[in-house]
Amino acid sequence: MSKGTRGSGARSRAAEAPTDADSSPADSRADRLRLRAAWMYFIEQMTQNDIAEVLGVGRVTVVRMLAEARARNEVKIAIEGELSGIVRQERAIERKFGVQRAIVAPLSAEGADPIPAIGAATGSYLSEAMRSDMSVGVGWGRTLFGTLPYISARPLSDFRVISLLGGVGVARRTNPAEFAWRFAQAFQGDGYLIPAPAVVDSIDTKRALIERCGLSEIFALADSLDAVLVSVGDIASASTFYRGGFLTEAERQKLAAKGAVGDLLFHFFDRDGNLVDHPINDLVMSVDVDRIRRAPLRILTSGGTDKIDALLGAMKLVNPTVLITDEHSARRMIEAP
Repeated sequence: MSKGTRGSGARSRAAEAPTDADSSPADSRADRLRLRAAWMYFIEQMTQNDIAEVLGVGRVTVVRMLAEARARNEVKIAIEGELSGIVRQERAIERKFGVQRAIVAPLSAEGADPIPAIGAATGSYLSEAMRSDMSVGVGWGRTLFGTLPYISARPLSDFRVISLLGGVGVARRTNPAEFAWRFAQAFQGDGYLIPAPAVVDSIDTKRALIERCGLSEIFALADSLDAVLVSVGDIASASTFYRGGFLTEAERQKLAAKGAVGDLLFHFFDRDGNLVDHPINDLVMSVDVDRIRRAPLRILTSGGTDKIDALLGAMKLVNPTVLITDEHSARRMIEAP
């Protein structure tokens, strides 16, 4: 396909292309960048200079990627195959929500568990994005824990990982401390944990732990984070209130009645990205949302049909710079009013 092929012809072939469950976008960052460059050049008719600016590479690199895409016969596959839908979703997410980078993971069926696919995509991204001399604040949950097998471990100098949430009483794989520690180990960095429960019984207890028990130094690290990595939980499913047993069903129903659609680090928010009026938001031993929003790189990774409202609220609450989700969640987010 040449650059001169434009308009309805390209759209028609993309629409008529069969969907192949075995097709998937390339896993490596280099392949992803090359295919994105081909999409922007051949379909969106962007100039090579504009593509270089969007992807953060030099124009010579763009020329090389386009030549390689043609040599590999990837231009036809990227435009006419299933991959075109994935790339289109990524671009639509970036435009609609103003994120710098959207990564959409393919998923075999809408009802399939999205965590393995999202975890693989997130792990691949983190392998490339993490750098020496970085301070990274991390959340917790099944999605984040699912990234660990897909992270390419390598030593980074002066790499610091700060857990953004206190621990849970029951030993689980998804304990905030467990993920933060293993993430730090992947890059041979230092891990900083909050040695306190995720939720305390009163504001006085929270203040005492921070001011009198040495936690103020850990919380102060959150003032200069280079990146944050978080996921969201939804209010409707058991995952939100069952984790650690901090919420009763009655409390969950009260939160839902106030408009809560999900939580981020046990901060419950509505679909407009506002924290709901509930005492638990003041009793959480976690870094406050304002500090999270100040990090230059804010990575939100989550998905699932039950998390669409939570994702939409989190987009406003955190204003992520990078969103990683699955293709079915991406479609619903794009279609949402």
